[in-house]
Amino acid sequence: MITIRPTESQDQPALLQMARTEPLFTAIEADTVAELLHDYLELADHNGYLFLSAVDGRRLLGFACYGPTPLTEGTYTVYWLCVAGAGRGQGIGRELMQQVEFAARAAGGRLIVLDTSGRPAYAPTRTFYERIGYARAATVPDYYAPGDDLVIYMLPLAPAVWFPQPEVPIHRSHPAGVA
Repeated sequence: MITIRPTESQDQPALLQMARTEPLFTAIEADTVAELLHDYLELADHNGYLFLSAVDGRRLLGFACYGPTPLTEGTYTVYWLCVAGAGRGQGIGRELMQQVEFAARAAGGRLIVLDTSGRPAYAPTRTFYERIGYARAATVPDYYAPGDDLVIYMLPLAPAVWFPQPEVPIHRSHPAGVA
């Protein structure tokens, strides 16, 4: 059974290996994942970075890194989403994103923003984000490098709604059982 939970220190070796072997991540990007994971695991305030792990027993199948966006009110950024090749097509990416959305909403988040590359290799990534409800908000041509656009997606979050069951006093003007 696949479980989504906060990333734990025991996940670190597999998570870093996953980042290093993900074909879409450069070595610098994998190093950045390592830096953010270090902040998450070692700093009391996580330096604003939060991680979730998708695990099947003890096997790591994916991770998400996200957090509140500095200098904004209620905006969260998804920095990294990665699902191991063996876990793709099983809904793990969607579940990780749903848990990010739930956590952001529960913390008062109103908007999630993420970005990705415009390179052809990232077409499945962009399709995935659109399929789960993210809207393309902007494209910045040649942002990462000539021919490699920055594609920004967003998802407004509806407020968390729940209906607590209040204790309602029952007032009777007649004895119980008498109509």
